[in-house]
Amino acid sequence: MGAGTSPADGTGTGGQAAGAGPATDEPTVEPAVEPTEGPAGEPAGGPAGEGAEDGGPAPARSRRFSLTRDTARPEGGGRAASGDAPAPARQWPLLAVLCTAGAGLLTVAAGPFDQAFRIGAMLIGVALLAGAVLRWVVPSVGMLAVRSRFTDIVTYGLMGALIVLLALMAQPEPWLHAPFLQDVVHFTIR
Repeated sequence: MGAGTSPADGTGTGGQAAGAGPATDEPTVEPAVEPTEGPAGEPAGGPAGEGAEDGGPAPARSRRFSLTRDTARPEGGGRAASGDAPAPARQWPLLAVLCTAGAGLLTVAAGPFDQAFRIGAMLIGVALLAGAVLRWVVPSVGMLAVRSRFTDIVTYGLMGALIVLLALMAQPEPWLHAPFLQDVVHFTIR
């Protein structure tokens, strides 16, 4: 090994491989790169065969690893009615849940009678519970399907049940008494 030689990569100070022969001033010939095709059979550089700016071949597409190619529709995320039905009819499960929750919000906001906040909150919870039941029973629920069927049922069901229980236990004069809550409150407030 002489000066300027690296045993790791086999190159000397001239940048050529060890034992490759004397350095010459002749240009090296690179192998031709075939342009790859992009979407719809167009060259990767763009439409109409646009290549690199200097008129050379189009750059090859990136070979980076990608975990996903596209986002899959959740199971049951198809239309709830046939394609020739009007748009609201195709999304009837979502509209049923949204209209019920909207009626609950309107009831809470307007407060037309005593205990309206409790009834309105219960309507919101019932809407979420109905969404869980629809997601379980109906095979295609349209845009009500957000995640997998199991995840949607658990999410809608838990949130709906919690909202209904909180509405029933709301103060003053709760409709559902939970004695352990008084112990928790007394323990934390002391």
